[in-house]
Amino acid sequence: MAKFDLSFATAYQNASGSLGFIPPADHPDLARLGAFVTNPISLKPRSTARNPQVMDYPGGFLLHTGYPNPGLRKAMQRYASYWSRMEIPVIVHLLCTRVSDLPEMINRLEKVNGVMAIELGLPPQIEPEILLALAQAASGELPVIMRIPLDHVNGLIDTLALLAGEYGVAAFSLGPPRGALPAGANRLVRGRLYGPGIFPLALAALNKLVALKVPVIGGGGVYTLEQAETMLAAGALAVQFDTVLWRGSIPEK
Repeated sequence: MAKFDLSFATAYQNASGSLGFIPPADHPDLARLGAFVTNPISLKPRSTARNPQVMDYPGGFLLHTGYPNPGLRKAMQRYASYWSRMEIPVIVHLLCTRVSDLPEMINRLEKVNGVMAIELGLPPQIEPEILLALAQAASGELPVIMRIPLDHVNGLIDTLALLAGEYGVAAFSLGPPRGALPAGANRLVRGRLYGPGIFPLALAALNKLVALKVPVIGGGGVYTLEQAETMLAAGALAVQFDTVLWRGSIPEK
């Protein structure tokens, strides 16, 4: 059984990377959210990728940015007081590249009012041993949500069940899969995939995890409230909206 139980006033959230480090006060969907998820934050500052790209494809787009952020210390200096005053709880998304970074990061965040949980972004090399080590290093006073890219769910099923049981991970959220698109002769751009075209993949991954009776926060290609309700009916604990939030208010259908 998980060490922590998560509950939200509403079942809707923004996905990390969709609304910034603090939410726009005038965003039309802010009042619908049961929790606010920050942009990814690493221990040390990260610059934008050398050649950032946004590339369209049928059904969505590929995004390559490098996860730029000011680092945890500066992020807390700039935003922690705002997080503590928000009317909805905050989930801080931590971008972890080294297991040894996690205890320091979590220890700092445990002192911030308003932070209800940590969402853990994973390094590119997602091996079962790394996931188990990350879960152990993240153990503390805050619930841990582990964000699993959609394209890794099938290969990690046994490990995810173990993490939700013996290792006390509170929930899993579904993150964007990775892909590649051509950019000229003999050149590929690799990045994260977004858009309504990945919703069938996300729904299939959600059903596979729900069948294991592990807590899941759905997401991926969710562009309407109807799609969110489909995920909730399938057993999701909550649902995250990502790039649809850039368009303005979420449509009903």
